[in-house]
Amino acid sequence: MKIFLISDNRDTLTGMRLTGIKGAIAHDETSFKKEFFQAVSDTEIALIIITEKISRNFDNIIREFKLSAKSPLIVEIPDRHGLGRSPDFLTKYINEAIGIKI
Repeated sequence: MKIFLISDNRDTLTGMRLTGIKGAIAHDETSFKKEFFQAVSDTEIALIIITEKISRNFDNIIREFKLSAKSPLIVEIPDRHGLGRSPDFLTKYINEAIGIKI
């Protein structure tokens, strides 16, 4: 099982490389699509880690893939700037997912 990172900054990529995780940097849609589709087509990659900024910028591509494929697993992580989410993110997420207001 391999893990692959797609990030928008070198600091996150460097940190992951220190743990043995390979990855790539993508700043625009062309470079993101190239790295993303290359990673998802590699059958040895079981997990793709994507930073929040990349995830927000290319949400439509990622969401479409998640709806049509079973693997690899795609996980979003914060980058060196911290969480880009609002403080009530989890509450909103639960409300949208199952329709229960908490």
